[in-house]
Amino acid sequence: MSESTASPETLRLSWSGMTHPGRFRKNNEDAFLALTVDPQEMRLLGKDGSAPMDGCDFIFAVSDGMGGANAGEFASRVAIDRISHTLPRSFWLGAMGMRRGAGEWLDNLFTEIHAEMGKMSLVYPECRGMGATLSMCWFAPGRMTFAHVGDSRIYYMPKDGELRQISEDHTHVGWLLRTGQITESQARFHPGKSGLQQVLGGNVSNPDPQIGAVDYEPGDVFVLTTDGITDGLSRPGIEGVVKTGPKNGKTLSRLLIDEAMFNSGRDNLTALVIEIAE
Repeated sequence: MSESTASPETLRLSWSGMTHPGRFRKNNEDAFLALTVDPQEMRLLGKDGSAPMDGCDFIFAVSDGMGGANAGEFASRVAIDRISHTLPRSFWLGAMGMRRGAGEWLDNLFTEIHAEMGKMSLVYPECRGMGATLSMCWFAPGRMTFAHVGDSRIYYMPKDGELRQISEDHTHVGWLLRTGQITESQARFHPGKSGLQQVLGGNVSNPDPQIGAVDYEPGDVFVLTTDGITDGLSRPGIEGVVKTGPKNGKTLSRLLIDEAMFNSGRDNLTALVIEIAE
């Protein structure tokens, strides 16, 4: 983790996000969110943009839904929408206070989303068993706090370092990798890599979100993806796209999706890239 050297007034975020159903699926069970918030208002952001962190915080998230019929598509949308519905009654209490308690608030938010999906599964037969991954980043000046459940991913690439995964895959294969029993390459091609042990909703009784934080500085990059991206791109492959930068008029999120879809495209794909600048 790095120490921020820029004052909050000089920090600027640039982002690009994109989601795609993939080469073989008709529906898209992925969703993503980009918004900015201050003590007065919340604003949804476009899929691409740049803005100064002048008294504002930024929130980005990706979600991958699952369930029968259209329940998966609905589940990821519930997870994403609940964030913007919950923020107004929380953040209005004061931005600085919320920044200090961001980790606790994120934990409570994930609990609320899980409970909401459970209620819907009981009331609506078509929603029975629906669930979703959720990887969410809260950017305050100089510090990013994150919460995560599932196998979507959050990557962090410091200005002068390599891309690394800071979220943990909530799968048995992810546990094997973290405990050194298999390599990163073996984990990527393991036949059981999609066997989720934790999701929001689904048949999980009490999900335990991973909560963490990273101090960042200008030049750092964060990448959020669903598993459709990582099915087609390894960690070094994602790093290569990010380091090469936008080209041919395409954003980084579009390039990540194009590369992953060329190599696989079997699943829905979502990429969200956040760059820090002065």
